[in-house]
Amino acid sequence: QVVLAESGGRLVQMGESLRLSCVASGRVFGSYAMGWFRQPPGKETEFVAAISWSGGSTNVADDVEGRFDISRDNARNTVYLNLSRVRPEDTGVYFCNYCKSTWYHCEPVDPWGQGTQVTVSS
Repeated sequence: QVVLAESGGRLVQMGESLRLSCVASGRVFGSYAMGWFRQPPGKETEFVAAISWSGGSTNVADDVEGRFDISRDNARNTVYLNLSRVRPEDTGVYFCNYCKSTWYHCEPVDPWGQGTQVTVSS
């Protein structure tokens, strides 16, 4: 059974930093590229960042490049998303997921976790 448990979301002020964590189970974690996605209020889920199975390669969306970075710890079955210089438009529910194929084109797979809420106030 695949389980994705995101945590770390909270209310922050614009410009602050925070780190999200996701513990994954049910698959051989170290064999999969992993991604982060987010769903802004009233909008569809969008890609944020992805990382290769080894952690050696990453891909981030244009609107977060230079502010967010993704990392992983295969020994802990955990993927992280470090958010810095956050903006109100970064508000949303953040989800991690396995990538169906590659880190440079990460398509999520079912099931999803519950996500973690990030709210950025101005």
